[in-house]
Amino acid sequence: MAKAKKVPNDPMAVRWAEKYSDSLDTGWSKLPSFVSKIVATIAICLLGLSINGEWLNISVHIAKQFGYFNQKAILEHWSDIWEKRFANLWGFWLGAVIVSYTIYFVIGGFLHWYFYVRQRDRPEEWKCQPKKWLSPELELHEILFGSFTLLVNSSASALVSCYISNGGYSTVYYNFGDYPWWWNLLQVPIVFIYQDYITYLIHRLYHTPFLYKHFHKLHHKYKQPTAFSVTAIHPVESLHIQSTYLVPLFVLPVHWLPYYAIQIYVYYHGIIDHSGVNFKAYWWQPWQPDAIFHDNHHQYFHVNFGFNCFIWDKLHGTYRRKDRIYTEDIYYGRGKAISEVTHEELDADIKERLSENPLAYRSNELDFKLTNNDLKSTNGSAKKAKSTKAVKAQKNNVNTPNSAAKKSKSTKKN
Repeated sequence: MAKAKKVPNDPMAVRWAEKYSDSLDTGWSKLPSFVSKIVATIAICLLGLSINGEWLNISVHIAKQFGYFNQKAILEHWSDIWEKRFANLWGFWLGAVIVSYTIYFVIGGFLHWYFYVRQRDRPEEWKCQPKKWLSPELELHEILFGSFTLLVNSSASALVSCYISNGGYSTVYYNFGDYPWWWNLLQVPIVFIYQDYITYLIHRLYHTPFLYKHFHKLHHKYKQPTAFSVTAIHPVESLHIQSTYLVPLFVLPVHWLPYYAIQIYVYYHGIIDHSGVNFKAYWWQPWQPDAIFHDNHHQYFHVNFGFNCFIWDKLHGTYRRKDRIYTEDIYYGRGKAISEVTHEELDADIKERLSENPLAYRSNELDFKLTNNDLKSTNGSAKKAKSTKAVKAQKNNVNTPNSAAKKSKSTKKN
């Protein structure tokens, strides 16, 4: 396979994966297409399991399923809790940290090559924002900060898994026959909807002025997110979300298998939606937004707060609208009407819209492209004139991505 063309000033080109790119290209090209997709999907799931150290929790429940960790030490006094419920905690913590970091860097490095390095010379075919890249400094920042948050999350998982392995209270069950068949099925949508809606509300909460400026703003340093961005979040916020995910294990009878199947699904899409790649949901996922949905959230800040269900944004009026502009200074997800903006604000917004990739949308066109009719409500002849000029530029600029649509099929989530 010919060596990939280097793109000038492409920050993705200077990475450790670059050193092994030729070898990876050679080996990868020999794999059948369906095998390569399976390998990539497994890699994404493994990276997802490292985010909160969930691999350790799953391991404990598998062990309990097969009869291990079933000795429940009797507490004679409250002071025995630490000694008996958290016995061998340091072993759990050390294992959680070592394995999570190994997965994070090894599998994460592979996905970095898979998503970005091997196709960096043709971003108009796959990247949600093909004209923009994170700077090398921001990429290093997201990896370093994400590594710290990974340490915090893995430590929390070590506590939970150690507690459960030592007979701590939970509502998890291991025999499907313990509950009616209808509950074994119904628990899946209940847990999924609970987790997704609560995280939507938490996400909106962290987009209020105080919490955004002191916590969540850090995650929005990455306007062009990558797969590593998913862990680059303030540890306080991350623990808040992680604890929300854990609630069903202690208040609702859930079988460990469907519960963690949901977690794998959630983490998988967390990586996909932060990848910056124009993945699209499958036909059997009518609830699932395409990757451009969350990419828009990073690009425009206070809009599209949902994760795995866009319906929450539709219901609460925080779904991105064509007749609104969104900036980091406009809070609460409603945006600002085009009729109320200055021409400077409008021109800056149009430039952002131009930087999107039409292939990221179902129509293979820019869904939020403004026309002269859309701009009729703007105030002032000077503003209209300038906006009209911007729209003409917009029409000229979208020709190149649209022509790419004829050569490239929309990327599916895999």
